[in-house]
Amino acid sequence: MTADLHEQATLVAMLRTRPEGMTWPDITAEVVAAGCASQLWDRLQPPVLLARPGEPDPIDQAADDIRGWKAAGLIFTTVLDSSYPVRLRGIHEAPPVLFGRGDLRAEDVGVSVVGSRKASQRGLSMAEAIAAELTNRHITVIAGLAQGIDTAAHRCALDRGGRTVAIIGTGINRYYPSQNRKLQDTIARNGLVLSQFWPDASPQKHMFLMRNATMSGYGIATIVVEAGETSGARAQARMAVEHGRPVILTDLVLDNNQWAKPLVGRPGVHIARSLRDVIGIVESLCSARAEEDEFIHQLIQA
Repeated sequence: MTADLHEQATLVAMLRTRPEGMTWPDITAEVVAAGCASQLWDRLQPPVLLARPGEPDPIDQAADDIRGWKAAGLIFTTVLDSSYPVRLRGIHEAPPVLFGRGDLRAEDVGVSVVGSRKASQRGLSMAEAIAAELTNRHITVIAGLAQGIDTAAHRCALDRGGRTVAIIGTGINRYYPSQNRKLQDTIARNGLVLSQFWPDASPQKHMFLMRNATMSGYGIATIVVEAGETSGARAQARMAVEHGRPVILTDLVLDNNQWAKPLVGRPGVHIARSLRDVIGIVESLCSARAEEDEFIHQLIQA
């Protein structure tokens, strides 16, 4: 077993066994702080002289599973790996492991385009127009593969030859909603489908909120095109504010939802009443991000 595989397998083993009742976020935080998984495992799981007869070693079992996932064509990465998305690692809900199909990039400048599943025609048209403008600027269109706004954004990016990333709320081997099966496969061939859940995990309500946090962390900003009072996009807007990531709310959101009004005036929250407003804000954010990256690069080189 290579050193990299051993570290990956050790992390998977810890997530499965949850030593001392640790939660996944607890394990992730401690592993990141330590810089490796094996050190934490050795501290929490001291070696036993005699293993129980017939009981597989959890690290060996995890290594076999990782080999199987990769043999099946899945991308597998952990929060400790260089292939893990850089911006996503910076949030406190960073998933410890990710599964993907397609083109995983550690550095990916993307913007989430999210909103209601039961979108109006104006909302759908706006999502398509925003996705088109992002694609024209070589910015990745991130969405959650839900019906409505997400689907419109994904399809527009694909139709224009752009990059789109679908961050899903199920295991990578599942299709949800079933109507988007073909779309999910197309994104896997031409962009990236990403999941933070075990490959065969069925959809559950809490998983979609976890997915929204990941979408916020992956991108440089979130655009909420249209959303209801109980929409997952509403949750993502609040998460993005907590993450210190910019949020762009369209007038469709602000004028029709009470939840959006308290966000007005919060740091990083922008209001857009036209497509020109949305793109102007995105361009400013990208310029600021480029200047920040250059400053950090110069500090490293000094």
